[in-house]
Amino acid sequence: MKIFTSQAIHELDSATCEAQQISSIDLMERAAELVADELNSRFLPGQRFVVMAGPGNNGGDALAVARMLIERGYKRVEVFLFNVTGKLSHDCDEERKKLITIDGVDFTEVSREFNPPYLGEKDVVIDGLFGSGLNKPLMGGFVAVTRYINESGAYIVSIDLPSGLFGEWNSHVNRRDIVHANLTLAFQMPRLSFFFEENYNVLGEWKLLDIDLDEAKIKELPAEYMLVESRNIRPLLHKRLPFTGKRDYGSAMLFAGSTGMMGAAVMCARATLKSGAGLATVHGPKSGIPILQTAVPEAMFEPDRHEHFISDMRIHHDHQAIAVGPGIGTADQTIDALEALLKTGVSSLVLDADALNCISKRPSLLSLLPAKTIITPHIGEFDRLFGEQRSSEDRLKTAVEMARQYNIIIVLKGHYTATVRPTGRVYINPTGNPGMATAGAGDVLTGVISAFLAQGYRPEHAATIGVFVHGLAGDMATEEMGEFGLTAVDIANYVGRAIRMIIDKKV
Repeated sequence: MKIFTSQAIHELDSATCEAQQISSIDLMERAAELVADELNSRFLPGQRFVVMAGPGNNGGDALAVARMLIERGYKRVEVFLFNVTGKLSHDCDEERKKLITIDGVDFTEVSREFNPPYLGEKDVVIDGLFGSGLNKPLMGGFVAVTRYINESGAYIVSIDLPSGLFGEWNSHVNRRDIVHANLTLAFQMPRLSFFFEENYNVLGEWKLLDIDLDEAKIKELPAEYMLVESRNIRPLLHKRLPFTGKRDYGSAMLFAGSTGMMGAAVMCARATLKSGAGLATVHGPKSGIPILQTAVPEAMFEPDRHEHFISDMRIHHDHQAIAVGPGIGTADQTIDALEALLKTGVSSLVLDADALNCISKRPSLLSLLPAKTIITPHIGEFDRLFGEQRSSEDRLKTAVEMARQYNIIIVLKGHYTATVRPTGRVYINPTGNPGMATAGAGDVLTGVISAFLAQGYRPEHAATIGVFVHGLAGDMATEEMGEFGLTAVDIANYVGRAIRMIIDKKV
């Protein structure tokens, strides 16, 4: 699913009206009908609604919703239209005319002073002050109205966007001056700002309402950001053929583990095999032999000459994927071994965890990363590599810059993991849950991505597929284990079933 800018959304709305031979107010009515349906499904007829409408088309949406609620039998609907400049958008003015024809409607048009209504915890505020048409932060009286709404304790439903929030970047906005919605009802496609941690408290729950925007225009309009769906993943998956053997599904070499952290190697190896790689070999410290071969007997073990950590990363056999990092520590000899490996120009490479910490200790190694190397940092690892970031949106911007600069693929892990390609395209992942915030989950992801690389997938596809499958496996495991009981091993054990669910079109 494409994630469009606010400007592109406006263009898409216009194209829809032209293609479907409808007016902009017809599209507004369609959107308002869906919002009213959603509210009707959540609230009883006795609910008190206080509608706050601005002078633009977002205000027109809110006025239309108010009218439709009244028509559906809601008796306690109070409407405030803020028209402080004396100029409404055409569609907002048309919706105003429709609303005031209703007998007994509780309608106030605010042109100067605003006497705010009482708002309590049992009330619902419908926020239609400003949507995606906003081009500068809220100011003056609208800031006061926003803060009044936020401090009221009422349940807040925002239409399109919480007023004051921009669809893309908000680093220049004081979030105290944004409406803090409990529910955001957006139209057709999410906005980029929905996926940043710092906006979580202003968005609340968000839900997409399909207003039947023109499909041809959606396909035509370019977008740098995509929300990954199972229908995007399914056609990328290779069919496994009858007359094949393990060599046909590739060999993955995993440089993983050190004394006290062999569990990371175990989880990575298990995930690699559960994700379809034909062979998996772990290169780890000598002390790890009994642990690895007992826990994952399907994997081979190549002992390092050192007893407690990895000091040599030379490749002795033909492998289709190389992964480095889970549990390897950051000893100087380990960093030296990683540098020697990178200087060979090895391809199909995944770097995670301590491999990234090794690089942060020796930043010159960044320039040695082979083209299309996949790195999978969490927030802390990313900031150690590329500098402290003020916000998640700044972190994503930096990731785009660094992926281009070093010609690498960055899997920026988080609630909505973003896979950033060297082209600047960003693929945002919707699968996964808070239960996956557990030790070893990243090691499992490294194994999943490595398995797809080993099977011959392009690095861009291996990363995107791996992230989606990993999150889906976590979701499936959580259904059985619960978020509090989920472990990384559970995620690994569900990977095969997650892939099957995608293939069988059950997700």
